[in-house]
Amino acid sequence: MKTCSTKFKGIALKTLLLTTIILNALTVVLAQDGNAGINQANTQVRSYFDAGTNLMYAIGAILGLIGAVKVYSKWNAGDQDTSKVAAAWFGSCIFLVVVATIIKSFFGM
Repeated sequence: MKTCSTKFKGIALKTLLLTTIILNALTVVLAQDGNAGINQANTQVRSYFDAGTNLMYAIGAILGLIGAVKVYSKWNAGDQDTSKVAAAWFGSCIFLVVVATIIKSFFGM
């Protein structure tokens, strides 16, 4: 009975060794270049960048129109905090436009 378990251990060890060698060989064969993936991701992100920048400009324009209507309605109502509301809406529009422009310049687009 001892010989049977010794043979089984030898077969299991050989099978494990052979499986490890095959898996290592497949890993080397199927491994892909990491630089190609990084370059592809870079290209895809840069292709969406102009559309994202234009979207930020459009959102800034919409916020500007909404802000202008709100400030106009407060001004006509005679509210005292009209200048604060105007500064807040105008500041948010300027912030969106400046951020879009700075990010575009920062990444060299």
